[in-house]
Amino acid sequence: MITVTDLTFSYPGADRPAVQGVNLEIAENELCLVVGPSGSGKSTLLRCLNGLIPHFSGGTLTGTLRVNGLDPVLLTPREMSQTVGFVFQDPEAQFVVDRVEDEIAFSLENAALPKDEMEKRVEQALSLLELTHLRARRLETLSGGELQRVAVAAALALKPGILVLDEPTSQLDPHGAEELLEALVQLNKQLGLTIILAEHRLERVLPYAGKMIYLSQDRLGALFGEPRQVLGQVSLNPPMIILGKALGWQPLPLTIEQARQCARVTPAKISMNKVNSNHVPLHKQGLNRSAFIQTSSVEVSFGEVKAVSGVDLRLYPGEIAVLMGPNGAGKSTLLRAMVGLTTFQKGNIRVDGRDIAGRAVADICQQVGYLPQDPNALLFADTVMEELLITLRNHHLDASQSNPLPKRLLDLLGLADKMDCYPRDLSTGERQRVALGAILVTRPGALLLDEPTRGLDYEAKQALLKLLHGWRDEGMAILLVTHDVELVAQAADRVILMEKGQITADGAPQEILGSSKTFAPQVSRIFPGRGWLTVEDVIGAVDGGQY
Repeated sequence: MITVTDLTFSYPGADRPAVQGVNLEIAENELCLVVGPSGSGKSTLLRCLNGLIPHFSGGTLTGTLRVNGLDPVLLTPREMSQTVGFVFQDPEAQFVVDRVEDEIAFSLENAALPKDEMEKRVEQALSLLELTHLRARRLETLSGGELQRVAVAAALALKPGILVLDEPTSQLDPHGAEELLEALVQLNKQLGLTIILAEHRLERVLPYAGKMIYLSQDRLGALFGEPRQVLGQVSLNPPMIILGKALGWQPLPLTIEQARQCARVTPAKISMNKVNSNHVPLHKQGLNRSAFIQTSSVEVSFGEVKAVSGVDLRLYPGEIAVLMGPNGAGKSTLLRAMVGLTTFQKGNIRVDGRDIAGRAVADICQQVGYLPQDPNALLFADTVMEELLITLRNHHLDASQSNPLPKRLLDLLGLADKMDCYPRDLSTGERQRVALGAILVTRPGALLLDEPTRGLDYEAKQALLKLLHGWRDEGMAILLVTHDVELVAQAADRVILMEKGQITADGAPQEILGSSKTFAPQVSRIFPGRGWLTVEDVIGAVDGGQY
């Protein structure tokens, strides 16, 4: 079905290849997972399969590709689209029209399908991705997760023989991700659809993958084989695999059920440094701190749709609070309201004791750093370093007044070697970190981060966590919106659940995550009722004889 031989590709002006010496053979009807660190070439490899590379990117490609007998280098992406459906890492990048139903129908109209067949396929795609209730909505009113599902539905409507997806669950809540992956599995099994997808959140996809491709800039070519075989050779592992390696589970479990079976066997004593999971937020240490951000009875409506309904929320200095909930719950809308980007019709919002009503967004953002879901919204400069310097100039600050200094901050974010690069040429994960650096360089009193780990590998997430914990301990108030339950298990001092525009729960991570069927991390699901959320929790219990 897909044969890749000695594939090497370099982007125009690049000092090294994005992928080098890749050899693969993916069988028909396979479900193949592509993994690797941020910037390792995953998106590049996927775009080679449908001809976007080199036709739209330019650059130098050597080696050969055959996709269902076709050569993507000789044919155009339009010709390849009849065989290869593609879902981009940034779903907004592939939209053409402005309504959900019209977007799904657009490619069918271009393919000149009969009206009856087109209507049938649109209905099937809407139903498959649970979008029927959104069919008439304008795309600009949808959440990031909803946009992602629309992009997948539009690709599936053409019924290609091969479906390629670049991080299709990165903005989906756990339920939505599971529903999407199960739908893809059914298409794979029932219709024989070959599926190739790149993902950073391996814990979501591992149970479904038949084959795995691992790419890294530190390695020539690619590791290719069954997931258990590949994961055993690399350090890029989800919590379940890390735990399995640490406790000597053989074979390595790929599902929660397999891990539970392994957990019934008492492991040997293992020494591992514990993380501090008993952090007490500063406002609970008897320091009598008031909330840095406070919302009172806030309501936000878009026409007849009430996105936020009577929300009372307090964010304190010296804590990391995490806001979770299903796609469309109103989380992003609430964050935008906090910095004045979205108008709220009722209630009030105070930042550091001052009402934000009537204040300019730029004024509010001197105190509150805000990272939106789409990092491109914050990228304007010609180089990564200039992005940080522009922020400092806009706040009338000198680079020497920044703490840490811009160069040091880029180093902490793993971007030291990208300092002189054009930001929009970077991977999604790298762009996310550049945008994060641009808002962090002024050291605001509070941070609002909307899906900050989109496009980040496990190592990059750990680096981000280290930064956030450091700033929290220095008194910064931090609010994360994320669907990444494994990140929440490590980061959160407090978890807040939101559904249908309202706060439905607010408490300690062990209380909220441990009792949730939807948001429980892998460790909690493997050891239900123990109060453990992370690998470190389990290892600490093993060392302490509590296993």
